[in-house]
Amino acid sequence: MRVTERLKAGGRVFSFEFYPPKTDEDTARLFTAAVELKRLGPDFVSVTNSSSGAAPYRTVALCGVLKAQLGLEVVAHLTCLAHTREEIAEICGGLRKMDVENILALRGDPQNVAPAALRRDYSYASQLIADLKRLGGFSLGGACYPEKHPEAPTPEEDIRRLREKVDAGAEYLITQLFFDNASYFRFLERTAAAGISVPVLPGLMPITGYRQVRKFTQLMNVSVPAALRSGLERWENDKAGLFAFSVEYASRQGEELLRGGAPGLHLYTLNRSRAAIEILRNVKGAAAA
Repeated sequence: MRVTERLKAGGRVFSFEFYPPKTDEDTARLFTAAVELKRLGPDFVSVTNSSSGAAPYRTVALCGVLKAQLGLEVVAHLTCLAHTREEIAEICGGLRKMDVENILALRGDPQNVAPAALRRDYSYASQLIADLKRLGGFSLGGACYPEKHPEAPTPEEDIRRLREKVDAGAEYLITQLFFDNASYFRFLERTAAAGISVPVLPGLMPITGYRQVRKFTQLMNVSVPAALRSGLERWENDKAGLFAFSVEYASRQGEELLRGGAPGLHLYTLNRSRAAIEILRNVKGAAAA
């Protein structure tokens, strides 16, 4: 089933995100996690890729395996900075052969692309979405940033670019991770004011320590609420306590988002299942209570 069809069918949509493994150990961890998470009945799983030229082909292969062997509905991430239009069409052909009908269309990170690998066919995700729309046959999603894309000079410019994605054919959006729900709800107000009415799935990730916090704060300008920072400080030297706190924080965050009208939750798993399983069980249990 296409993601757009699932979103239109009603009910809450729950999904997980994986990334293609690079080692045998990573591969084993990924498939263990995928098998365990499948038991929770996710509506779909997404598979990331980096912005390098070869990465999408690993994404296509993993999407095919997850769909054929595990029966999971799959969304393939597709970046465009390192690809020509002809290469994009070839990648889409591979996805069709794997019976993958869903694409999350992304520009990609320029800093991750070697200058010699950059192509000139695409500068923005909206251009990729427009091409994919013309190719046909896919349900198309886009990415969004509740606290503003790091490269956007202003929130208004960020929303203008997002509107271009939707106008080009993005049928739903998945947010970058955030830790303050107020930023998500303010974002929805701004998108609505700009005439953007597609569903916006919030993306959540349990935090395991200050290293992650520093990474997200520096790379993506993600704010860290006092309650999260306080908990990380309290449990910094207690691995079990930190895990429990992180799961609890993400669970309460998810519950509040759903109560506020979010269409579902997208969980960033880092190819591990334990935290994602506990969070989703907590959230579904609270919704059923």
